[in-house]
Amino acid sequence: MDDIFITVTAEESGERIDALLSRNLEAFSRSQIQKLLDQGAVSLKGRALKKNYRCTAGESYDILLPDMAELPLEPQDIPLDIVYEDSDLIVVNKQRGLVVHPAPGHPDGTLVNALLFHCGDSLSGIGGLRRPGIVHRIDKDTSGLIIAAKNDFAHQALSAQLSDHSLCREYEAIVRGGFKESCGTVDRPIGRHPVDRKRMAVTEKNSKPAVTHWQLLASYKGYSHILCRLETGRTHQIRVHMASIGHPLLGDYTYGAPSPEKGLEGQCLHARRLRFVHPRTGEGLCLETPLPDYFRSVLARLGPEI
Repeated sequence: MDDIFITVTAEESGERIDALLSRNLEAFSRSQIQKLLDQGAVSLKGRALKKNYRCTAGESYDILLPDMAELPLEPQDIPLDIVYEDSDLIVVNKQRGLVVHPAPGHPDGTLVNALLFHCGDSLSGIGGLRRPGIVHRIDKDTSGLIIAAKNDFAHQALSAQLSDHSLCREYEAIVRGGFKESCGTVDRPIGRHPVDRKRMAVTEKNSKPAVTHWQLLASYKGYSHILCRLETGRTHQIRVHMASIGHPLLGDYTYGAPSPEKGLEGQCLHARRLRFVHPRTGEGLCLETPLPDYFRSVLARLGPEI
């Protein structure tokens, strides 16, 4: 079990505790938070709190969270689109809607479950019990290339390339609005949103540097098709950065439109290309996957290029 503490801000004073905690604990849904409260897992100075308790600024709550690592992680026969594989690593073209690793609300049916079935015990342990072999992550509704390491040597080498930015990740996206320039760079720090803890935001407070390079591929009426290259890898980086300059991703409920666009629910974002040095051979690899059907379908619905 994990024991954590959350302190109420002035802005949160008067809010129901179940709403406050569901915003601050991004891995848990509101119903899961309410269950924790019903079980007496949330307390104030030793007193268990009910889900309708109203918060007061300055209060600090002790929350006993279930440890996901205690739950069994089962191999599951989920189809994988394997782009590259050898004894050191595997690169998969992840389908849209597939969660990368187990978390509250998604205990199984994830990419990790599929990798355990396919690779057996040959996954690096560096990612921990819930993320074996996972070198980097992409969001549930983002499709495309993701690397998993089969041993700790490969994992350490690939992680070092992530840190020094020599592992190149390129994405294609459809965003709202048009551009006057053909390319640009967004260099803005990203951290947790100060009010909505399930979101990230461009902020100077408790943030990390974040750099995204973008290039215009095609223009449509009201939309643009762009290529993004990540220099850093913050949570939701492309989604946050593009929204911060007035071009949220099409279909992105969290940072963009409040309702479906062009028949798409969830961001239109595809991890198109990876370039890195093989950790054992030193060979430069460039792996690429075509745009998936959903992405090409959206492009077709945007009408002619302008």
